[in-house]
Amino acid sequence: MFAQRNLAGPLLESAARMPVVAVTGPRQSGKTTLCRHTFPDKPFVSLEPVDNRRYAAEDPRGFLREYAEGAVLDEVQRVPDLFSYLQEEVDERPEPGRFILTGSQHFGLTEAITQSLAGRISILHLLPLSFDELARFDGSPTDPWEVIWAGAYPRIYDRRLKPPHWLADYTVTYLQRDVRQVLNVTDLEVFAGFLQLAAGRTASELNLSTLGGDVGITHPTVRAWLSVLEASFLCLRLPAWHRSARKRIVKAPKLHFMDTGLACHLLGITEPGQLRRHPLRGALFESWVVSEVYKWRIHRALPARMFHYRETRGLEVDLLVEEGERLVAVEAKSAATVAGGFLKTLDRFRAEVEERQPHLTCDLRLIYGGDAAQQRSNAAIIPWDRIHEHGW
Repeated sequence: MFAQRNLAGPLLESAARMPVVAVTGPRQSGKTTLCRHTFPDKPFVSLEPVDNRRYAAEDPRGFLREYAEGAVLDEVQRVPDLFSYLQEEVDERPEPGRFILTGSQHFGLTEAITQSLAGRISILHLLPLSFDELARFDGSPTDPWEVIWAGAYPRIYDRRLKPPHWLADYTVTYLQRDVRQVLNVTDLEVFAGFLQLAAGRTASELNLSTLGGDVGITHPTVRAWLSVLEASFLCLRLPAWHRSARKRIVKAPKLHFMDTGLACHLLGITEPGQLRRHPLRGALFESWVVSEVYKWRIHRALPARMFHYRETRGLEVDLLVEEGERLVAVEAKSAATVAGGFLKTLDRFRAEVEERQPHLTCDLRLIYGGDAAQQRSNAAIIPWDRIHEHGW
């Protein structure tokens, strides 16, 4: 079953403008499926098989000549030298949409693009399913804890697989294949432990020294490993918002796992009912909200412009989305009932913004685990399953 992806529109728009379009993102996010369905008339060539890869590497001009009218080239980071020949090809014939590239290793693909195809390529990112995309699959979950526990990788829903089994295989593949390609990790068990500890810190401010100490690795190693998690689209570092003139702002970024299902697997949560009582219930709900807003923007080819905010005296906002002179301030609460105190933090934040930066407008939103929407005078109350109905 193919479920339409929100990135399809921006993908077609980019292909109408640029001779090369690259779609990158985490492994198994649906990049190949999206590109093949969006461009069904283009030849499809995967550079994963050894024979195709050898052909493209040993005779790149002959390889591209065979697909002179264009093609979907899958896993192109496997042949990095091909990009120089692609540059030559599209400079001679710069027709829009000739080549559609996909790659799961953002770091390898970006480096090659930067060196060879700058100005000739549009780069888009495809992440796991957003909630509105997930709802397009038959039998998709409707309970918030099942959604958070199962995660959003398309294959789980397309093939009706059991999330724990698939996510276990995914984690092993990531460790044994992708990590070894990028990092000189001699002890994969240590890296696996690092992944588990990082999952336990989702929705928390990032302290590299503490994390490194808990794992038993150095500060530079933690920084390098986190960079790989980010480049693989497994984690997101949400920077602190700095536009305030206050000097007592906490500047540490927050760490969020992009897929809460993967985080649950790493934390040993074996069924969704455990989340209702789990100590990280609120953190996982917050990471789910942040990832949904991030997907909403990225799948529309918008820059993220997402932040968090905390003062040393305690005022904290889970998520800020900045658009010019407009701020959307978001609190994420996993409770199914809206308590009276949920909006106090947002009210305080808007009061401080209006006092110190009156040129900014502040839109307040509370996303919670219940099912009743409300538009109050000071904020929008948004049920978790209607998050996609609001512009971000």
